[in-house]
Amino acid sequence: MAPWTVIASLILAACPLSAEAAGDPAAGEKIFLKCRACHQIGETAKNAVGPKLNGLFGRPAGSIEGYSYSPANKNSGITWDEATFRDYIRAPQAKVPGTKMVFPGLKSDQEIDDAVAFLKQFDADGKKK
Repeated sequence: MAPWTVIASLILAACPLSAEAAGDPAAGEKIFLKCRACHQIGETAKNAVGPKLNGLFGRPAGSIEGYSYSPANKNSGITWDEATFRDYIRAPQAKVPGTKMVFPGLKSDQEIDDAVAFLKQFDADGKKK
């Protein structure tokens, strides 16, 4: 085996690959501009056309108090994790048929990675972690 392949193998063995790709929160903030027409996030976030997105990951779908969810979303049984959100944000109507979210979806894996990284920064109170 060539010396460079041994070194590459050692480096790869020392760096386990994650199931989810890392995104850039700053780029995700720009991607979130597409979402901002309906959703808010941060300490002053309020429900708008869509629910506020503070503390999204780990939260059951349809659980933000004061927001009127579609029955499809409220009864979906979804608890938001990265994998579920990735499927949903790529094609909301396909993931939850009957959702009132009319967003056509993010198609780029990089945009989704960046959006996830941005959203993960905010706890349930809208404070950055």
